[in-house]
Amino acid sequence: MIDLQGIEKAFGSNRVLRGVDLSIGTGTSMVIIGGSGTGKSVLLKCILGLVTPDAGSIRLDGRDVANAPRDEFLARFGMLFQGAALFDSLPVWHNVAFRLLRGANRCPKAEAREIAVEKLRRVGLKPEVADLYPAELSGGMQKRVGLARAIAAEPEIIFFDEPTTGLDPIMAGVINELIREIVSEMGATAMTITHDMSSVRAIADHVAMLHDGVIQWTGPIAEMDATPDPYVQQFINGRAEGPIASVR
Repeated sequence: MIDLQGIEKAFGSNRVLRGVDLSIGTGTSMVIIGGSGTGKSVLLKCILGLVTPDAGSIRLDGRDVANAPRDEFLARFGMLFQGAALFDSLPVWHNVAFRLLRGANRCPKAEAREIAVEKLRRVGLKPEVADLYPAELSGGMQKRVGLARAIAAEPEIIFFDEPTTGLDPIMAGVINELIREIVSEMGATAMTITHDMSSVRAIADHVAMLHDGVIQWTGPIAEMDATPDPYVQQFINGRAEGPIASVR
């Protein structure tokens, strides 16, 4: 579904991506791991078209995204942002239905609200939450609303940006379980960026390790613990010593 070849991106003298090659199969869940500042978010923004790569190609379902109409291209995606990124001035249901109320194929308001309430139910939130505002919700509830918004338009591809950041271990486990269930139910292709190993083990089919601007290792989740790759072993075990230099 997603094929990246030789993706490079620099900001001034800082070469963030140095030739990323990665393929994500249709209907699979790929989790990209790596430390803070390794380029995970930049890579995600390149795929979404928010940042233009300096070199390389990005193909979606065999089609070069550089030549795809933007509206048609973005309509295939859903996104759960880090911190949920809800619109504070809009009630919850309007946040969830935001995409449905815009564009050429917009829904009538009543229908959009009905869909939003159903998606809220799917993530474990009651109908009365629909008329609350984000400030009235806990962090875990906000993350669920963000997840409901990500799936509201039934996207083919869903991106998750640090889905458990700021959550306690129990709520993080709930969100991970919801993500796994929903991606499976929808048959969607998923790409997650995270450094939370509990998320990796809960939602990944395949794992890719991004370090120093390239994919150091990629493989099925079942092979992650056994791989001899020193970068992966240092990262997943949280070791201070290894090829990944720590900031002191």
